[in-house]
Amino acid sequence: MPYVKNWLHCVWGTKNRNQYLFGSQKFEILEHIRNNANKKGIYIDFINGYTEHLHCLLSLNHDQSLSQVMQLIKGESSYWINKNSIIKNKFEWADEYFGISVSESHLPIVRDYIKNQEQHHKLKSWQEEYDELITKYGFDKFPG
Repeated sequence: MPYVKNWLHCVWGTKNRNQYLFGSQKFEILEHIRNNANKKGIYIDFINGYTEHLHCLLSLNHDQSLSQVMQLIKGESSYWINKNSIIKNKFEWADEYFGISVSESHLPIVRDYIKNQEQHHKLKSWQEEYDELITKYGFDKFPG
C-alpha cells in the first residue's frame, strides 16, 4: 500500500469574481464542500475564504490528481449550490484555480492564513492579493 503525503494550498474564485460567499451561505457551502470531499476520499485539512474566493489546504492520496480533485470539489459544489438555491443567482466557479505545494513545516502558517481571510481582506483586497501571487509565482493569470 503506497504512503503519500502531498499537501497543497489551493485557491479558486467565483466566476467574474461575483461576491456570493458571505454569512450563513458561505458556511453552508464550506460545510458541504468538506462533507462531499470526505465522501469522495478527498482530505481537506482546512477551508475558508472571502466573498469571491476560497482557500483550501488539502492532501492528495496516491491515486488522486489535483485537476481531478478540483473538478470534483468545484463541479459538485456548484451543482449543489444551484440545485438547492443557496445563491439566488446562477452560481458558477471560475474555470481556473491555483495550487501550490506546502511543506509539512509550513502547515500551521497556511492554516492560520486560511483561517484569517476576513481579517486579511480588511487590509488587502482580492485584486492586490491576486497581483502579488501573479508576481510571486510568475503566472500570467490567476483564478477568477
